[in-house]
Amino acid sequence: MRRPTLEAVAARAGVSRATVSRVVNGSDTVKPEIRAAVLRAVEELGYVPNSAARSLVTQRTDSIGLVVSEPPSRVFSDDPFFSIVVRAVSQELENADKQVVLMLASSAAGHARVERYVAGGHVDGVILLSLHGSDPLPAALLRTGVPVVSHGRPVSTVRPPYCDCDNVGGARAAVQHLVEKGRRRIATIAGPPDMTAGLDRLAGYREVVSGSDRRSLVAMGDFTRESGAAAMRQLLEDDPDLDAVFAASDLMAIGAMHTLRKAGRRVPDDVAVVGFDDIEAARYTDPPLTTIRHPIAEVAQAIVRMLLSLEPGQRPEPVILPTELIVRDSA
Repeated sequence: MRRPTLEAVAARAGVSRATVSRVVNGSDTVKPEIRAAVLRAVEELGYVPNSAARSLVTQRTDSIGLVVSEPPSRVFSDDPFFSIVVRAVSQELENADKQVVLMLASSAAGHARVERYVAGGHVDGVILLSLHGSDPLPAALLRTGVPVVSHGRPVSTVRPPYCDCDNVGGARAAVQHLVEKGRRRIATIAGPPDMTAGLDRLAGYREVVSGSDRRSLVAMGDFTRESGAAAMRQLLEDDPDLDAVFAASDLMAIGAMHTLRKAGRRVPDDVAVVGFDDIEAARYTDPPLTTIRHPIAEVAQAIVRMLLSLEPGQRPEPVILPTELIVRDSA
């Protein structure tokens, strides 16, 4: 069967082709009764607008790029952060009758591909996720004139508008909880130093430790379970008498608990453990993990709303959502 055309819809509705085009493209200059007749003809004929032709008229693609600066092995790992963000962004865009285009940009070739795609007018806006260090992508995309926002505060000096959670405040609450529990030798497994989440959570830890007559004890991780296990081994070598650890992600905390168990340390009797994120797995560790609730989905929804409301040249204030201490048996 031939695909129904604008001309066929116009003939069925008894109007001109131009009128049908205006209705299909969302123009508000058509009388309600004529609009109703056109939409009825569209439904009866099963007409589907040509997206390419429609984009030429409206200058919109109704697509938003979600650009993740991580390799596939990280995005499609056991870390639920990425799936939560993709799901929340997709749902929020679906509510706005738009779609998400997922793009990975963990290499120079990936950066160039994303820049060409965005500059080619294939998306109406871009959400940047999981930026590292002085990533050149934000500056490159901003030069295209396409609206750009960041999920999380970028480290680089070129900063598009962004939404984030209160990483510093959440880390402070976690470490203060350990202090109030009487823990004296509190270590931390910090996140990557080229990401603001890693830097800010480490800053929150140091604020509390330095103000409570306790020694700072730091090992670095990369937000993965494996790095948490390795960092915990290092911390036990550095200070066998430590009695608490704050891990900057739940996955690192879970890895740390595995190392502690293998070393014969009981949680929380010998070493209390607090994580960050409140992923679903935190409720099912043994013992259940005390953690900081990171509103991952809510931050993703907020960044979509910011992008869709962004006016040309506008620089909205950052949106920072609060975190919450969730006390369970590990601390």
